[in-house]
Amino acid sequence: MDDRRLVWYVAYGSNMHAARLRCYLAGGSPPGTDRVYPGCRDASEPVRSAGVVLPGCVYFATESAVWSGGRAFYDPSAPGVAYARAHLVGAGQFGDIVAQEMEREPGTDPDVGLDLDDVVARGRVALGPGRYETLVCAGALDGVPLLTFTAPWNMADVPPLAPSAAYVRHLAAGLHETGTWGPDEIAGYLAGRPGAAGHWAPEQVLALLDPDAAAQA
Repeated sequence: MDDRRLVWYVAYGSNMHAARLRCYLAGGSPPGTDRVYPGCRDASEPVRSAGVVLPGCVYFATESAVWSGGRAFYDPSAPGVAYARAHLVGAGQFGDIVAQEMEREPGTDPDVGLDLDDVVARGRVALGPGRYETLVCAGALDGVPLLTFTAPWNMADVPPLAPSAAYVRHLAAGLHETGTWGPDEIAGYLAGRPGAAGHWAPEQVLALLDPDAAAQA
């Protein structure tokens, strides 16, 4: 893998939030968790970031030890669209982010099974059975592949689980940082995700993101 090659790391969960992503890049412990991320060997900030819309669906399932409640997964084969934030990073940085998500030390296993050309060609490659060990190529932006990771299962294979208020607030803030969507659109989107639907109403999500806007709605 050419570490200097640029790829889009597509975050659809907590790493949409720039401050949390920075812990994966430069190391550190995000607020609300005692887990310390070692960071990437190249701690550079993304070249740029952009809001993107992917084919498929983001849904909430399985209990998060960090946030409590369901955590976000992406099913590229499910109907619908997914809002996400793409960060333009080096391929080596992407590999180190994947390693940390797989709870491995960046650089100790240089391959981590990563063959980005294979992922781009096949669209979906499982590196292991873990919940974030399946790589997905969700298309391209400006000729650069959009890469993310998710669970090996499909959305229909697991029961939905509502996310916590802290997690929903974090995701909403990350989407808002992109400048792509307004508060109302973000609130409606998150409230409609499988797992959140029926448990979160748009006005409740809006209140987490912008209490003043919710009071005026």
